[in-house]
Amino acid sequence: MLAYLLLSCRVAVSGVFLLSFAGKIRGRTAYREFVASVEALNVVPRPLARAAATAVIAAEACTALLVALPPPASFAGFVLAVGLLTAFTGVILVALRRGSTAPCRCFGAAAAPPGRPHVIRNLTLLAVSVTGLAGAAGVATVRLAGEGVLAAVIAAAVVVLLVSRFDDLLALFRPEGAR
Repeated sequence: MLAYLLLSCRVAVSGVFLLSFAGKIRGRTAYREFVASVEALNVVPRPLARAAATAVIAAEACTALLVALPPPASFAGFVLAVGLLTAFTGVILVALRRGSTAPCRCFGAAAAPPGRPHVIRNLTLLAVSVTGLAGAAGVATVRLAGEGVLAAVIAAAVVVLLVSRFDDLLALFRPEGAR
């Protein structure tokens, strides 16, 4: 059972980071908008914003790749995911404390300013990553059956879909004029 949970965590975390990476590199405009959002969030000195944005994009790509691989590579990927999600959550908390309304461009296209729901989203992804990390540390290679694999992948796909459309879902349920 743990092997299926680990597979689901691997697919979900890899998918989320892959979409995040792709959203930021889908074109020059997307990349520039992400760099501008890093500058606007004002959590790194302005001269370092481009380097920080590029480092985030590279780390997201590495995370997506490593987590998709079987243990022990996925263990390293989950370590990276935990670090990134902790940092991203910290950035959002700092931005909220400062009253920033700059969009976070978490997935490249979203123009919503960071808010408490984004902290909850990141903490949820962090919990999935920590679960995957624990599983990757303790699971030996096991032969998985087709039905369980399908269920694990479908569950992960739902998580990826919900996370990737998070701002749209928030907008559907947010009262008019509320942030």
